[in-house]
Amino acid sequence: MKVIEKIRAAEAENKILFSFEYFPPKTDDGVDNLFERMERMVSHNPSFCDITWGAGGSTADLTLEIANRMQNIVCVETMMHLTCTNMPVDKIDHALDHIKANGLQNVLALRGDPPHGQDKFVQVQGGFACALDLVNHMRKKYGDYFGITVAGYPECHPDAIEANGLATPESYASDLAYLKQKVDAGADLIVTQLFYDTDNFLKFVNDCRQIGIKCPIVPGIMPINNYKGFIRMTGFCKTKIPQEITDALEPIKDNEEAVKAYGVHLGTEMCKKILASGIKQLHLYTLNMEKSALGILLNLGLIEESKIERPLPWKRPANVNRVKEDVRPIFWANRPKSYITRTKAWDQYPHGRWGDASNASYGALSDHQFMRPRARDKKLQEEWAVPLKSADDINEMFKSFCLGKLKSNPWSELDGLQPETKIIDEKLGNINAKGFLTINSQPAVNGEKSDSPTVGWGGSGGYVYQKAYVELFCSKEKLNSLVEKCKALTSITYMAINKAGDWISNVGQTDVNAVTWGVFPAKEIIQPTVVDPVSFMVWKDEAFEIWSRSWATLYPEGDSSKTLLEEVQGSYYLVSLVDNDYANGDLFSVFSDA
Repeated sequence: MKVIEKIRAAEAENKILFSFEYFPPKTDDGVDNLFERMERMVSHNPSFCDITWGAGGSTADLTLEIANRMQNIVCVETMMHLTCTNMPVDKIDHALDHIKANGLQNVLALRGDPPHGQDKFVQVQGGFACALDLVNHMRKKYGDYFGITVAGYPECHPDAIEANGLATPESYASDLAYLKQKVDAGADLIVTQLFYDTDNFLKFVNDCRQIGIKCPIVPGIMPINNYKGFIRMTGFCKTKIPQEITDALEPIKDNEEAVKAYGVHLGTEMCKKILASGIKQLHLYTLNMEKSALGILLNLGLIEESKIERPLPWKRPANVNRVKEDVRPIFWANRPKSYITRTKAWDQYPHGRWGDASNASYGALSDHQFMRPRARDKKLQEEWAVPLKSADDINEMFKSFCLGKLKSNPWSELDGLQPETKIIDEKLGNINAKGFLTINSQPAVNGEKSDSPTVGWGGSGGYVYQKAYVELFCSKEKLNSLVEKCKALTSITYMAINKAGDWISNVGQTDVNAVTWGVFPAKEIIQPTVVDPVSFMVWKDEAFEIWSRSWATLYPEGDSSKTLLEEVQGSYYLVSLVDNDYANGDLFSVFSDA
């Protein structure tokens, strides 16, 4: 979805929007850390996030990769910066084609800074001289597909600011006229350079309106995180620092915590004044840090730490091709990134109902499904690479995770237990101790309010429902016990399959069972999570492969623990159990005396 469309919709509701900017880190660990931070920040529902291109196009490939992951894995509307520096037209088109193919619709079109070590921008052969050329090219070649944002400079472009720190009236007027040219060429949004003089920003907005610029102008707010960084950034951008800010910082400049606290206070006051003027959008330059940006939003009452709403039980990618997707099989609930990569080639995504899963072809398993961020890999190594002498030791590992004693799990891309799991964590711990090794579950829910902090989704005003569900590995002997119990408990349906493909079930091969649904005012019933046999048989290959590629691989070749895990992988069954009596059922009774 285009950011301008989000802004127009919010304006109709008189709603305030905020957004975040990030830059590509220099190391792999830095990228992993950025995505962890981004996941936390995105949970507060920004209207969009943008990622910078890097001076001289130095981070082009990484920016493309990060933008794709932001849109499709982090599931936030993403705006990618694109500059003219060192970019012939064919490279520009490659970047635009790449993000279009990945469902991104938003670009911040910039001339760009000179490459590192150079003082002035030089047009590359076969490239563009300025952002206006880039906007014209995008509209000519890609029509209305992209939402195009351009930069605005409340104090004039740094190139036009003279040694006294000011631009001449003529330079300022010329800069405004050029901004209008960019808008007239097809830009539909302006985001400003950082500033600290709020009155000057408001004057800039008024000056833009006076010359006929009508599109939204979003203020760029950069919280002060540390003194040296603040001086360096304002010097580079030739940003005016009001005397009162200098006076406030001088006595605390060597106290980093005091500087941060002042930065949050200053940012809050700036935003209050901007919002009071009638502007309803704020863009926060995070410098890849979260506390200051979130601190400002908390002070403004735009976010609450304890209240994070989920539109659906799972996060839907911002990819324009998946905007209507609202149904998924439950099996990938703890591995959403894997599900997205295995379904990215689908022409259509389920909307309203699941339908026949055999009509869509899941992508084959690849190394990608088993790649982990370094921090998660390290955590798994610390927690799961322990000596295993028997099946009881394996049972204990799964039990410890369900009781919150371990924070990682080879079968999960998520951190620790989900809130709803804690409702049944002791029951899960008990059955894991018996050798029923759970990898996915949900408690029964019968008409909880949709804004419940543990099981809610879809916003306030509705009611949500769930059938109790457990997915686990167990031996053939224990499976036989479950099957016998289920003969008397007719509300329970089950599917079981081993690595070789031997199938045991009491449901039909084409049966689809909705296990989560919600009822909301003026909407049809939403059923976002289902259990279906076709997807389960696809998932089983991945689930079994995790034994070897995510857990056993933590041990050296020939290690007895590795051998034990491979034996379990080859002999156990993967089992899916649903108690269809969500009002009065007791799924865990099937494990009694097991």
